[in-house]
Amino acid sequence: MEAASRVTEEERIAIIDLADDLQVRKQRIFKILPRLGILPTQRREASRGNQNVATVSQAEAAPIRSEIERSSESPSGGARPGTLAAFSSDDVGFFYLIQLEPEHDTGRFKVGFTMDLDGRLQKHRCSAPFARYVSSWPCRRVWERAAIDCVTTGCDQLHTEVFRAASMDQVSSRAQAFFTMMPGLEAEVADDEQAESENAAG
Repeated sequence: MEAASRVTEEERIAIIDLADDLQVRKQRIFKILPRLGILPTQRREASRGNQNVATVSQAEAAPIRSEIERSSESPSGGARPGTLAAFSSDDVGFFYLIQLEPEHDTGRFKVGFTMDLDGRLQKHRCSAPFARYVSSWPCRRVWERAAIDCVTTGCDQLHTEVFRAASMDQVSSRAQAFFTMMPGLEAEVADDEQAESENAAG
């Protein structure tokens, strides 16, 4: 019985991870749940400081994915005005700078946009166990491409969002300069976190 319970628990997916996979805001998934008749279950996750997180089963995740994909596509293949995808460019999350091999390859780093810093780092640690954040900044999704172009100037591109630099300090300084020029988003990030807590508790 304990083994079966453990398997069931492992098969559940945190809504915050599902949102990051689908690149939508967590709040959008919480809004979809009542329409689909899905009630999330809370569980504690050690990877997130033993905090309670809302989860759904893999079976429940499937219709959520389908609903988001369906509502994001128009007959012509583009995003319909007012749908999830149409608004996704306004999403607020974080631009992150991850050092992939701090000890053995100090100049190799990954940059990108995420709505879940903890979850994204855990995913990268599957292939780079010693990866660590250098820093992160509140960011709109539409800023990501410009931010990457800015912070990776003069760096060697190794993969889509993986680069090597002579100095991580220079990369971090360029990122800090970029986000200093952009509008502040701290209040919006705080509002999102509060909304998530309220939705999860409800």
